[in-house]
Amino acid sequence: MERESTRNLSASLLAQENHNREGLDGGGSATVVLVLSTFIAVCGSYVFGATIGYSSPAETGIMDDLGLSIEEYSVFGSIMTIGAMLGAVMSGKTADFVGRKGAMRISEAFCTVGWLAIAFSQAAWLLDFGRLLTGCGVGVLSYVVPVYIAEITPKNLRGSFASLLQFMIALGSAMTYFIGAVVSWRILALIGTIPCLVQLLGLFFIPESPRWLAKVGRDKECETALQRLRGVNADISQEATEIEDYIEALQQLPEDRFLELFQRMYARALIIGFGLLLLQQIGGYNAIVFYASSIFKKAGFSTTVGTIVMAVVQIPTTILGALLMDKAGRRPLLLVSASGTCLGCLLVGLSFSLQDLQWCKELNPGLVFVGILIFNASFGLGLAGIPWLIMSEIFPINIKGSAGSLASVVNWLSSWITTYVFNFLMDWNSAGTFFIFASIGGLTVLFVAKIVPETKGRTLEEIQAVINPLNNKPYANENG
Repeated sequence: MERESTRNLSASLLAQENHNREGLDGGGSATVVLVLSTFIAVCGSYVFGATIGYSSPAETGIMDDLGLSIEEYSVFGSIMTIGAMLGAVMSGKTADFVGRKGAMRISEAFCTVGWLAIAFSQAAWLLDFGRLLTGCGVGVLSYVVPVYIAEITPKNLRGSFASLLQFMIALGSAMTYFIGAVVSWRILALIGTIPCLVQLLGLFFIPESPRWLAKVGRDKECETALQRLRGVNADISQEATEIEDYIEALQQLPEDRFLELFQRMYARALIIGFGLLLLQQIGGYNAIVFYASSIFKKAGFSTTVGTIVMAVVQIPTTILGALLMDKAGRRPLLLVSASGTCLGCLLVGLSFSLQDLQWCKELNPGLVFVGILIFNASFGLGLAGIPWLIMSEIFPINIKGSAGSLASVVNWLSSWITTYVFNFLMDWNSAGTFFIFASIGGLTVLFVAKIVPETKGRTLEEIQAVINPLNNKPYANENG
């Protein structure tokens, strides 16, 4: 009986959020404050990219200066993902307790201290500690940045604005490769603090998420934030009233507890969110980025040219994905992206197979290079950012904290496992490693085609009606 009551309240809440989003999102325009708020938020994504990209250009310098072995440097490279898991565990609750801006402040404090520890380290333990701290910050940022952007942007702009996440991740990674080619690893770490400080300063000038303010009972501040985001001449009275009604219904639902996630009504949302973030990582992206230099070296291709071009090629495809996000939709981009990663890994696997057989020796290095470029460009088109966007769209707000934290943990845990076993797999069979990644790309295509719904231009209730029609029968029938 209690579960049925919860289901009815959830349906009522979704209906009210639908009206709320129609007010908040329908016909929204890109105001100066909205653009500024998004820019400050995605500075966190730049930090994300810089952190991921740091280990490759810094490898030689750190190992020479501090006398690290390959095993010790592998710990340094992979410990970031352990930190990210720790950050992910607390990300949802932190963002719910101190707000979206507060969570970003805490994240950047971790990252800033982490970069400074790396820059001034004289021993492996301090180097690893700094890398762990940056990982903790990135783990929180990977959750809170897409949630903040999804909560402040109109639905007609949500996809395009959210796609800036991956653009900034790609830009951060590319710039780290570029700068790392001309400066020392210590200077590169100090440069890593700059976007952290930009976001910390910028957070003083942008509004908090109106939804979070309303959720914690700060109604006046919610109205002020709405007015700033929608423009000084916008009429927000109806929107503010609808948010208040929405929060009243929200308060009647059970608290956001971990065990509440495992109800049948949330099953498909969890499968979609966790599945996409899992497949994103076990497809090999972070492992390939972390160890790009060793891949190109093993193939006999220039490591400097390979790593720089690999980082650059993702930027234009990410821009293309941003332009197509709210036109082509999420599903088509995911399907093309996963197909491309599958093709790229097949080419790399084929090249290493030919290398083992001592065939076409002169073509193998170029084939690995082309395959990695296809993989990286395809990943940037969709798989890099869309899983995070869909995660922020499909979880109802009453479970978003717990579900988002758990989804982030799944993502970073799978990333750690993949990056940890990658070198062992490459020693076992280089071609087999990339054929495994290719098969995961093919599995991702099937997963998206069969399970993932299109969320482009839909309100939360419409998304929920597609994901879970049994709990939204009236609305599903009306729109069926």
